[in-house]
Amino acid sequence: MKIASYNVNGIRAALNKGFINWLKSANPDVICLQEIKAMEEQLDLSLFTDAGYDYNYWFSAKKKGYSGVAILCKDEPNHIEFGTGIESMDVEGRNLRVDYDDISIMSMYLPSGTNDARLSHKFEYMDLIQDYLTKLQRKIPNLVVCGDYNICHEEIDIHNPKMKGVSGFLPEEREWLGNFIDSGFIDSFRYLHPERQEYSWWSYRANARANNKGWRIDYAMASKPLQEKIKRSVILTEAVHSDHCPILLELDL
Repeated sequence: MKIASYNVNGIRAALNKGFINWLKSANPDVICLQEIKAMEEQLDLSLFTDAGYDYNYWFSAKKKGYSGVAILCKDEPNHIEFGTGIESMDVEGRNLRVDYDDISIMSMYLPSGTNDARLSHKFEYMDLIQDYLTKLQRKIPNLVVCGDYNICHEEIDIHNPKMKGVSGFLPEEREWLGNFIDSGFIDSFRYLHPERQEYSWWSYRANARANNKGWRIDYAMASKPLQEKIKRSVILTEAVHSDHCPILLELDL
């Protein structure tokens, strides 16, 4: 099974930049999207069905043009879980899950900490999602949590490790991500590529992408029972529909 994840920074903008052609070429079985910035009724869903994704699910923020996640699937899931049931998270459309017989896949968009209020919200979300996923793993052991975590874990994951005072690389955020992994998840990219320095997000400022001054903040986290099934995990840096690029996880199910 090929599972992709992509913060598209606005699905309508990405569509205008050739997203559908890229999707057909990459051809994942399931793709998790984050920061869709659109309501389902604002989209021409035939674009996705024509590309082979007959089953597409959208969980938008209540606020128009903001946040939101989606999952596009080739095969119909057994169950779709919209949100977590936690209002502070669901109002911003940050979690969506599809369940199959032998695997469940979540698209997650963890908040950024752009100011003090949002950083406080980010830490609250981190605590809530950790508790939610710990409980979920007891019911669903084969779980993949894809998405934009808005945190670099280690110094190898950021172009400038001296940026310790910036949200996304704060010691508390990095510690949380380490604890998250220790709670029963595998950072699939780092598991297969312990020394590789690649990024999944670049600022639009100062020509950062051209100079490869990036951050690795997008992850395909696989629960421990899936460890032996992890076949491939890569960052698809050639895709340029967003300030992020997609990531891809292949599991041998």
